[in-house]
Amino acid sequence: MTQAGGFSPGVAARVRLADGRRVFVKGVGPEPNPETPDLHRAEARITAALPDTAPVPSLLMAFDIEGWVVLVLEDVDGEAPAQPWQVDELHRVLAAAAELSILLDPSPVEAPTVAARFGEKFQGWRRLSAAAAEGSDDLAWLDPWARRNLGRLVAREAVWSAAAAGSALIHGDLRADNILLTDDRVMVVDWPWAAVGASWFDVVAMGPSVIMHGAPEAMSLLDQHLRARGADREDVTTVLIAMAGYFLRQSVQPPPPGLPTVRGFQRAQGEAALDWARERTRWG
Repeated sequence: MTQAGGFSPGVAARVRLADGRRVFVKGVGPEPNPETPDLHRAEARITAALPDTAPVPSLLMAFDIEGWVVLVLEDVDGEAPAQPWQVDELHRVLAAAAELSILLDPSPVEAPTVAARFGEKFQGWRRLSAAAAEGSDDLAWLDPWARRNLGRLVAREAVWSAAAAGSALIHGDLRADNILLTDDRVMVVDWPWAAVGASWFDVVAMGPSVIMHGAPEAMSLLDQHLRARGADREDVTTVLIAMAGYFLRQSVQPPPPGLPTVRGFQRAQGEAALDWARERTRWG
């Protein structure tokens, strides 16, 4: 049974084997997006190295043949969180994220730091400011608050990697479509973007997608969760600002091959991240 969701251009299907067992199969070739096979290779390496106690489907086998990468994973009988988010499911996911961060701190897997993983990406505000200075983008599409505070946003973005530093293995792309809820567990899938950083990073990264999908009192719930975990307020805001800049700048780039809908999704996340940053900074 083919599974919906996500953005990778490839096969994602639940398969019943001849002996009656079910597995989840995902596979991709070098076209139409040549970067996706490397993401599948990274996912296979990370997933295979995670501890057995992690709430992650086990990797059963992987194939890499003539540019095609196929992963066969444990099948999970679960559903993605409802969209818009329901408060009880959001509480479940946030609690699971906290438990997972404890299990994976320090990281049991060799992975790049968040600075190495996202350093090239989290330069959105700097690139938008440079485009405005050289006259290639007047930023008329950008929220007026962001245009007024562009210098502040650039300055905060420049120090995001220090704010996000830590020793925990983070998922790097936590969203509803990378989560499966079973009767008694919250399973986290799709790990190609894993990195080592602050244990609260995933909740901040997930926050814009929660807000954009309309969870009741989403910002308040996210802020309460982060405070309870002892996350430094200014560090959280700095990372959030960097994420907002990344999403907004990416949203005005041409779509990557084979991913025609990703720019609209990035725009929605960027606007949600910007709303959350505006609430946290209280800049005029």
